[in-house]
Amino acid sequence: MSLTSVERAVSEFRAARPVLVLCRDTAVLVAGVEGLEAPLAAALSHAAIATPRLVLPAARLRRLGLERTTPGSVALPTIDLKRIEQLALQIEAKVDAPVAPVVPLDETALELARIALTVPAVLVVPVNPADPALGFIERVQAVDVASFRSQAAKHLRIVGRAPVPLEGAPETEFVVFRGGEGLRDQVAIMIGKPDVSAPVPVRLHSACLTGDLFGSLKCDCGDQLRDTVEWMAKNGGGILLYLDQEGRGNGIANKMRAYKLQSQGWDTYDADEVLGFDLDQRRFDFAAEMLKQLGITNVDIMTNNPVKIAAMREAGLHVVSERRVIGRPTRENVRYLASKRERAGHFIDTDALVARLTAGE
Repeated sequence: MSLTSVERAVSEFRAARPVLVLCRDTAVLVAGVEGLEAPLAAALSHAAIATPRLVLPAARLRRLGLERTTPGSVALPTIDLKRIEQLALQIEAKVDAPVAPVVPLDETALELARIALTVPAVLVVPVNPADPALGFIERVQAVDVASFRSQAAKHLRIVGRAPVPLEGAPETEFVVFRGGEGLRDQVAIMIGKPDVSAPVPVRLHSACLTGDLFGSLKCDCGDQLRDTVEWMAKNGGGILLYLDQEGRGNGIANKMRAYKLQSQGWDTYDADEVLGFDLDQRRFDFAAEMLKQLGITNVDIMTNNPVKIAAMREAGLHVVSERRVIGRPTRENVRYLASKRERAGHFIDTDALVARLTAGE
């Protein structure tokens, strides 16, 4: 029941309702800063048996002016919504009080926010778990939250598959997996008839609504998706894993918040840091499990991202070879591509892309 309890807690958390997190004899009410309103703040204050605190990730604390590599918490003698918004969300805010090290329950609260794809800033309120007024609130064990994502990867299962002919790749099958990342489904797109006894061309493609579907000029995702399918169709087949990890694992809402910051001049990674996110929140252990269930152990991986390559090896797959997948350069995405190379170590020759752009290719 551990997975079920976390899934219920995530649903409550996303709906801006508090969750009771327990660890041995200690309990806290956890609420996200999104949707936090005065009636809930008053109820949380009433239930508190010690000073509430705002827990912030290291990335947000750095934006508040601290040199931090670990999360921290700020005491809240009163649950002041304006102060919480300032510390958690405002661009030019600075820390206004001492920042304490986090305790394990604080780490659990942040992990709950990550799984729920909300802003990673959490109100934590110490409470008495035996308080009868808390009887209606969803409860979850801290240990179950901590192990949720790794356990979810182990419970992946195929729930549907069917042929779906694509333009330029008429022999294609979609295989849908349930699990892996929260309450979401994942899709393996099998192009042609790849020989699983040989290294299979594989791309791990994180969903990008703006680029994949609408042709956004801000990224190269749509080009990478379509170019990969075309290449596989012409070269004996392959498998594209379409993973529900919008915005480097931050979710579509946070991606739009970051895009707004980028429109104001922020770099893609700096915009994420303002919101409290590090370089990349994605995990790929469940992607490796999808491949294993499809009978694939040797891969010819199509990516520019060294993290994906390392993740496949760590999961026990044999990465026989690598291929780069470079989309079109545009005036809107050249800075983004350069940031991926300089900040995250992606294998991208941005000088060549700039030259192509200048030449009008």
